[in-house]
Amino acid sequence: MTNPYLPNTLETHGQPLTPQDAGTLSPEAADRVAKVLALRENSAATPLRALPGLAGELGLTSLHLKDEGFRLGLGSFKALGGAYALMILVQEEASRRLGRAVKVEELLSAEVRAVAESMTFACATDGNHGRSVAQGAQLMGARAVIFVHAGVSEGRIEAIARFGAEMVRVTGNYDDSVAEAARVSTERGWTVLSDTSWPGYEHIPGLVAQGYTAMVREILAVLEEPPTHVFLQAGVGGFAAAVAGHLAMVLGDRRPHVTVVEPARAACLYESAKQGRPLKVDESQSTVMAMLECYEPSLVAFRILERVADGFMTVDEDIAVEVMRRLANPLAGDPAVVAGESGGAGLAGLLTVLKDPGAAAAIGLGPEARALVINTEGATDPALYREIVGKDPETVLKENAA
Repeated sequence: MTNPYLPNTLETHGQPLTPQDAGTLSPEAADRVAKVLALRENSAATPLRALPGLAGELGLTSLHLKDEGFRLGLGSFKALGGAYALMILVQEEASRRLGRAVKVEELLSAEVRAVAESMTFACATDGNHGRSVAQGAQLMGARAVIFVHAGVSEGRIEAIARFGAEMVRVTGNYDDSVAEAARVSTERGWTVLSDTSWPGYEHIPGLVAQGYTAMVREILAVLEEPPTHVFLQAGVGGFAAAVAGHLAMVLGDRRPHVTVVEPARAACLYESAKQGRPLKVDESQSTVMAMLECYEPSLVAFRILERVADGFMTVDEDIAVEVMRRLANPLAGDPAVVAGESGGAGLAGLLTVLKDPGAAAAIGLGPEARALVINTEGATDPALYREIVGKDPETVLKENAA
């Protein structure tokens, strides 16, 4: 069974973001993200899907799902972060070497690409972040070395390698691959481009999170009214922190109630919130929500979430699978959504809370609620998706095409 809903009772809850984090997630920073995004292929906004059928069944005013399965042709929201951070790091290095401020508009110039060609970027990944870094490196002409742990499927490894990245296999789990990427990069003078942070390493994960603000900007541009409740899945917490933090920066007092959702088998933020400090949790059984299988939170992410998250919760394995199937077989009037194993975890959190009327009432989740969830990935491993859902992702979309 999942743990009960944990309201955020930390002393820092409700306090403003630190100046550093406020700068990272500010509207001005989102302006830069939009400029960089425009330089990439397939850079159109991803769909925001209304689910009136499911909203009616759940007793909500509305339910919207941001579908990141279409993001930049990479199938995951992480397409926004790694490549963006890499491009900004190239811009910063080019400015240093050329002795002048290099503009975003110059990023794809021969002069800047010549700088990029001398740079090597390394990262650890469960699949999606590495694919983004690899694509960004290919675009800029840089070298990418991607470290993958034992749990990363062959399908995801091949998807990264297609962008010309060098793949390094690491024994152990995601946290082991993070440590190995950092160790080897230090030895060889490479730039570690991680989406998690640790003491003394915050600038680059901050850039990764900054890239994710594009999702929020796109969502708010479409919705007539901002959501009242948002459920955000978390691994190390970078995605949840970026979305919740930017919502707080843009909406202020109108910001929604934010719940952070984790697999019960890898609940590092939940336990950190419980203890009031960033905490590494014991490794247990692996979770089907592979992109969220992280046992230690990002320090930057926790610093943001302890201020802007209103609650923390965990979800069980079976509901993650249930959500994949429900989205693939929608109610009348709702579109089909192809969600990967981790993609629907936010919706799994919403469904879990609504099964407990007391918990739902405590956070004001009722008939007046306008809920928002984000499908963070499509079928990034099509074979596994077929095994779980019983259909190919293409079949799901074709069957429900109107």
